Amino acid sequence: MVGTSKARRQMVDTQIRTTDVTAYNVLDAFLTVPRELFVPSSSKAFAYSDADIRISDERIMMQPSPLAKLLQLADIATDDLVLVIAASSGYSAALVSHLANTVVAVENDEDLVQRAQDTISDLGYDNVAVISGDLAEGVSSEGPYDVILIEGTVGQVPQHLLEQLKDGGRLVTVDGNDRRAEAVKILRTGDHFSRIAAFDTNAPILKEFSKPETFTL
Repeated sequence: MVGTSKARRQMVDTQIRTTDVTAYNVLDAFLTVPRELFVPSSSKAFAYSDADIRISDERIMMQPSPLAKLLQLADIATDDLVLVIAASSGYSAALVSHLANTVVAVENDEDLVQRAQDTISDLGYDNVAVISGDLAEGVSSEGPYDVILIEGTVGQVPQHLLEQLKDGGRLVTVDGNDRRAEAVKILRTGDHFSRIAAFDTNAPILKEFSKPETFTL
């Protein structure tokens, strides 16, 4: 069996670097954080595979490559305050803890919140707070944020969530559906928000950000 350190190196070299991720801090975070600790025991053998991993009935851990590309797109600085939405078992928050000054991670599954808190605490990542809350509401009390990462595919981003960004802040996520999706960065400049489409990708769909159904005659 390949050791976990070697498996992390193989993941970075064969799955992440090969998809144009060149930011050293992002690569180093993926080399450092033990992904196997954030997956269910039944999935540990697949922790470093190029695949989504089911964490719970509602949460799926993103593949390493698209997550790395999203983090590179976010361009997180060492003094940034970052909000991670749909934190799942805490892996993405752990990665961001190596990039940012402070991380607030929100998840609405109480069991996952506890698991994430325990794992992150055991690893000594003391700049991360994992809390339970409504994903679509964000965590306005701890903002405004330099970066908001929504870990999954959304149908829409609520305006009140965008307003939790600082002036000059950015939100990154995947916009689309199960047929077509693209990574996007939304930049705040004063009261104006501009959207940049970055690259085609895929990520687990977050039902909490579904567009309202419309009916036509």
